[in-house]
Amino acid sequence: MAKGKLALGLDIGSTGVKLVALKEHRRKGQIGYALLSFGMKPLPPEAIVDGALMNSTAIVQAIQELLAELKIKTKEVAIGVSGHSVIIKKISMPRMSQEELEEAIQWEAEQHIPFDIKDVNIDTQILKPDANDATGQMDVLLVAAKKDMINDYTTVVSEAGLNPQVVDVDAFAVQNCFSTNYDVPANETVVLINAGAAVVNINIISGGVTTFTRDVTIGGNQFTEEIQKQLNVSYEEAEALKIGGRQNDADAVVPQEVERVMTQVAEQVAGEIQRSLDFYAGTAADATFSKVYLSGGTAKIPALFKTIEARVGVPVEILNPFKLIEIDNRKFDPSFIMDVAPMAAVAVGLALRRPGDKLD
Repeated sequence: MAKGKLALGLDIGSTGVKLVALKEHRRKGQIGYALLSFGMKPLPPEAIVDGALMNSTAIVQAIQELLAELKIKTKEVAIGVSGHSVIIKKISMPRMSQEELEEAIQWEAEQHIPFDIKDVNIDTQILKPDANDATGQMDVLLVAAKKDMINDYTTVVSEAGLNPQVVDVDAFAVQNCFSTNYDVPANETVVLINAGAAVVNINIISGGVTTFTRDVTIGGNQFTEEIQKQLNVSYEEAEALKIGGRQNDADAVVPQEVERVMTQVAEQVAGEIQRSLDFYAGTAADATFSKVYLSGGTAKIPALFKTIEARVGVPVEILNPFKLIEIDNRKFDPSFIMDVAPMAAVAVGLALRRPGDKLD
């Protein structure tokens, strides 16, 4: 990693904007991090639909309000993207240097990407560059993101007065956050699931390296919509019931009814996740997972946690993005930080980046 200050981590999600600023320090030769700023602002419904920015004004305003409230002076920012407009593939290519790869990848990418190559930004990373493969092949992670989507996001960030320096992928931001906070044995395969309101990012890491990623367009909104539809309540009431809130008229909706709907949707979401894991298992030599780490706002729904654990058959742990990050309890309310921690994984991962970094 290059020297210099860390970027701000700005996670523009479909229901809200989260901002994290970290400070790096060295003690006894070890690099550590401390939390400088953290804040969240909700976005109006439908501000972002299927990853497309429908209400840029509201997003700009939310970012500006956060910057003002947190008194942030830093302008360099890292943002994340995910969903339909991002393609991540692991491909096999003849062994070559990163420089040679950057020239060759344009031709190779055309075979793997369903978009016109002129319409996407491409990035690559050689997986396990030190591995010696007798066949002379190497695994390469190919990432392509649509230019118009990146342009939409960077424009909104610039309009809010920030300087977008790094565009990462949400699944990799979570991985960055995970590897900073957790020590996983090199021989284990773990699954990182980041369950947001509209998209679930799945990232399978084997021996510390990404071996499979998929974004599934399903998430926390499904729970709210089903409660609204099946129990005949408003969207706001459904949202409150989803997160365990009470209505004024407590008799109107029976908790068991809410539980039933939640379990139904959790089965659907877990089923989608299971399908992705089964697909991976069909292509991988060793597909035994030791653990699932769950993050994102939807991770807080107990029914989902339980259903994934039952379906996948391995322990599920809620990922804590602040596990090894120093937090000053005089500056931050510990109970608030613990409550919102699962939602902060992408923002923390982005806040670990430096202006000018390549994709991790």
